[in-house]
Amino acid sequence: MDEKNKQHVRPSWDEYFIKIMDFVGERATCDRGRSGCVIVRDKRIITTGYVGSPPGMPHCDEVGHLMQEVLNENGQVSQHCVRTIHAEQNAICQAAKYGISLEGATMYGNMEPCYVCARMIVAVGIKRVVCKKRYHRAQLSRDLFKMAGVELDVIEDEMETYKNM
Repeated sequence: MDEKNKQHVRPSWDEYFIKIMDFVGERATCDRGRSGCVIVRDKRIITTGYVGSPPGMPHCDEVGHLMQEVLNENGQVSQHCVRTIHAEQNAICQAAKYGISLEGATMYGNMEPCYVCARMIVAVGIKRVVCKKRYHRAQLSRDLFKMAGVELDVIEDEMETYKNM
């Protein structure tokens, strides 16, 4: 079959919103995690966010990372950039800024949320989280979602990797 006669296949809603989430992430300003986030209710986008510094503050892409070492429960030390706000946090903050309820919404993100983001997700009433990949420190988030009744769907069963993990 030639290109002209090829049958068009519409993306599923999850595929559609994940593609939009990827595009939103292109605005991110930290090369350790150029992630985006899209929050949807009733198949309508209600807010978006991406990894970036608070408004008016310098970005990693401009001045470099603000790294902190974290001692993990298994004794390993990991590096975290604390200059920026996570995409999930920015999307939730945008909703709060404009008075938009997230009750019953679905969140689309690049990887499973960290524990801070997971607690915010539960607190605002998001009921489903769809991620492209796994996050190496997401077990607490998974446990919290299970207890809170938040559905977690990970599309690709592989770990997200980034610089200086």
